[in-house]
Amino acid sequence: MAKVYLATDIGPRRDLNEDVVAELGNETYVVADGMGGYAAGEVASRILVDTVKAELAQKEHIDEDTLKNALLLANTAILQTVSDHPKYAGMGTTATIFHREGQNIVWAHVGDSRLYLLHEKFLKQITHDHSLVSDLVDNGSITPEEARQHPKRNVITRAVGVTADLVVDTGVFSVHDGDILMLSSDGLTSVVSDEEICKMLLDSSEDNIADSLVKYAISAGSHDNISVIVVRI
Repeated sequence: MAKVYLATDIGPRRDLNEDVVAELGNETYVVADGMGGYAAGEVASRILVDTVKAELAQKEHIDEDTLKNALLLANTAILQTVSDHPKYAGMGTTATIFHREGQNIVWAHVGDSRLYLLHEKFLKQITHDHSLVSDLVDNGSITPEEARQHPKRNVITRAVGVTADLVVDTGVFSVHDGDILMLSSDGLTSVVSDEEICKMLLDSSEDNIADSLVKYAISAGSHDNISVIVVRI
């Protein structure tokens, strides 16, 4: 049996929590970080989670295509909402989701929320950020450390609900007993390093590690909403 911990917080500087963090049932988990100004980001992330949950509830088997198609349905739903309600123009959301099927993890991803795997004391980022600073790190213009302080660190290059021709990243990998999976919005990873996250995940004394990570991000100066899901295999 897996142990699951969830936590989300508005953070110290926001008027609204536009993140949605959810356990969808059937060992499926999602973090969505909405964007688009007052109320609109919250609308987009909620549409995404509700759409994906309804779609996956009808499926007996969940694979990469299933998750991808669920996110594409959510993309269409958000675009339709904007068409029906122009006041929501510009809203969108990140989406990082995984499903556990025995010893396999299937995932799908858009934006800069992240999925991590901790295996044998080594923390690996599974997803790739769709963000301006990630592109700059990839081409060697800045270091990962500089990315955390970059003035455009919140600019994402791909989001659900922005364009009809959405590209969704997907993948699958194996897990073993003792592994830890973590989903988080960038409210955590923009201020807490992978090394610090790894150390905290390895600290078995934490009663609710997700809540501890959120509180640590706040103490580290996060300006954003912060959401975390931790699943111990």
